[in-house]
Amino acid sequence: MYPAMIDGITNTEGRTMRLQLAINVDDLDASIDFYTKMFGTGPDKVQDGYANFAIAEPPLKLVLFAGAGPGGTINHLGVETETAEEVVAAEARLAGSGLETTGVDDTLCCYAEKTETWLDGPDGVRWEWYVKTGDNEQFENVVVGADGAGRCC
Repeated sequence: MYPAMIDGITNTEGRTMRLQLAINVDDLDASIDFYTKMFGTGPDKVQDGYANFAIAEPPLKLVLFAGAGPGGTINHLGVETETAEEVVAAEARLAGSGLETTGVDDTLCCYAEKTETWLDGPDGVRWEWYVKTGDNEQFENVVVGADGAGRCC
């Protein structure tokens, strides 16, 4: 295993991380009902065209976007960390291995305040490494502090 990578659900410093799966859905209410039943827990946040689940078992951040693309398709994938320092370390490791990232940005996006970096897989799947630092009412991406180009939902 590579250093500073996910080891189960914890990184090498023992901090919990979880994978994020953001999918496009056709019917937000039906999808919320389905995933609530499937994982045994309801969403933490619901906004117009958006739902966000923080699932403990299995450790998963599930995000639903209505009207953002064909239903049942991946919007993006991600790794949620506990600290901004972990995002900075991940970005340094990713960029240092030759992968092109957006750099680390502080953003308002998807009803959250975040520190994040983005990159694209070879097949075009977008990946986000991020930490949520607060809540807000902003859906569209706004970069508030940056060293990169920034992109979001």
